[in-house]
Amino acid sequence: MESCCQPTTQANSRVTLCPTCHENGRSVPIITLKSLLKPDALSMLHPKLKYFFCSTSTCEVVYYSEANTFKTQDMKVPVFQKDNRVQVPVCYCFGWTRERLNHAVEEKNDPIQLIREQVKADRCGCEVNNPQGACCLGNVTSFIREIEKNENTIMSGRHYE
Repeated sequence: MESCCQPTTQANSRVTLCPTCHENGRSVPIITLKSLLKPDALSMLHPKLKYFFCSTSTCEVVYYSEANTFKTQDMKVPVFQKDNRVQVPVCYCFGWTRERLNHAVEEKNDPIQLIREQVKADRCGCEVNNPQGACCLGNVTSFIREIEKNENTIMSGRHYE
């Protein structure tokens, strides 16, 4: 069984534009939508169509196809890319929220290594837990780099408020 956090051998180069923000979307497995849409929204799903994930933070659309769109209010979970609250997951499988990641970095822990250990043990399920339908390690890594960059800016005295 292929791990959700491993690159797939299938290349999917087809990219379409979000009908609202007109940014490129990323193809997402239909199982992701079936897992994360609220029942009313799920009843509108066309399972034979190809759906895309819109990661634009200012756009309310989460998923779209040629036939319909699903917005943040149609989701069972908050979407990391669209909701900047500290309690929103960055890693949906193992409960790493922005707040928890901040604490881990402050305590000099390595959440990335902890998540990798879980992935290696074949415990992740990003395709059914993460709204983007793919591995969250990129999001976690980027978020931690941003925390560290901000800490370095503050420590060097270049941070002004």
